[in-house]
Amino acid sequence: MSLFGATSGFGAAGAGVFGTATTDSHNPMKDVEVTSPPDDSISCLAFSPPTMPGNFLIGGSWANDVRCWEVQDNGQTVPKAQQMHTGPVLDVCWSDDGSKVFTASCDKTAKMWDLNSNQAIQIAQHDGPIKAIHWIKAPSYTCIMTGSWDKTLKFWDTRSQNPMMTLQMPERCYCADVVYPMAVVATADRGLIVYQLENQPSEFRRIDSPLKHQHRCVAIFKDKQNKPTGFALGSIEGRVAIHYINPPNPAKDNFTFKCHRSNGTNTTTPQDIYAVNAISFHPVHGTLATVGSDGRFSFWDKDARTKLKTSEQLDQPITACCFNSNGNIFAYASSYDWSKGHEYYNPQKKNYIFLRNAAEELKPRNKKW
Repeated sequence: MSLFGATSGFGAAGAGVFGTATTDSHNPMKDVEVTSPPDDSISCLAFSPPTMPGNFLIGGSWANDVRCWEVQDNGQTVPKAQQMHTGPVLDVCWSDDGSKVFTASCDKTAKMWDLNSNQAIQIAQHDGPIKAIHWIKAPSYTCIMTGSWDKTLKFWDTRSQNPMMTLQMPERCYCADVVYPMAVVATADRGLIVYQLENQPSEFRRIDSPLKHQHRCVAIFKDKQNKPTGFALGSIEGRVAIHYINPPNPAKDNFTFKCHRSNGTNTTTPQDIYAVNAISFHPVHGTLATVGSDGRFSFWDKDARTKLKTSEQLDQPITACCFNSNGNIFAYASSYDWSKGHEYYNPQKKNYIFLRNAAEELKPRNKKW
């Protein structure tokens, strides 16, 4: 029986996959631990695209490395390869055919990693750390988009040393997402820019931020026709905004919700408020996961405006998350995010990546068949 199949019991009956029934604060959800995790905080995770057979997971870290694991159907993870930058790796993405992985780093470069030959070559250069990297496949072109703290968005043909195009941004890129033909970039100073990517990339609209605090993560969502129609934006203030690009009724359709706070939404008592570190949409159901500095993940149905599940609290923040291409696996990374400064950093503490069966828990509420 496949561990990530729809019928899987996945760590049920109190016994973890590894046969231990002890409750453990580093893995309170008893999820599968990825073997050989990075040696420093994990900044990003990305699963292989649906064009590839099997499941491969990429993780980038502040130890300057990017690693690849094969995730087998029985839940075992096999480390396959790794590559290095000369600075922390801040973002990773795949080409649509799964043959290449692209990595963005504080060393101001982006690299293309050919998984077949295990060779990595530099394909992009900025004047500051590169915070976001995305593969764009358009009918008339393919390219890599990089967003940097040098306040530029650049588009690269991987065969040329110079960018195809450079777009100036008002501030540093903090996070970005791409679902063709749309890109969205959130910047410092609460900037928010939507780009259209048809024919050639161009700025489509600047949006007043629906959030009052620093932007931390952004993820595009699709409509029933599988077209990008809006985005979810997370901030350091335990809040997510759901924002449609062209809604019939903006005042009604766009909304924000609180999350990753110490005592739910009870506002009568003082709250500890945590950053939303990452947002990921389920590829089948369109529901979403958020992960935070509070060490929890939560699953949400934005259409029913309801929470589907919140995890037990891990003993350190959750810094990254992603779903595999068919939505059966939810990966999340547990490591220190420096949200409480250097005095809370414990170099003895291990970093972890966990895998969870996501087939059932992310089904929308009251779906009308």
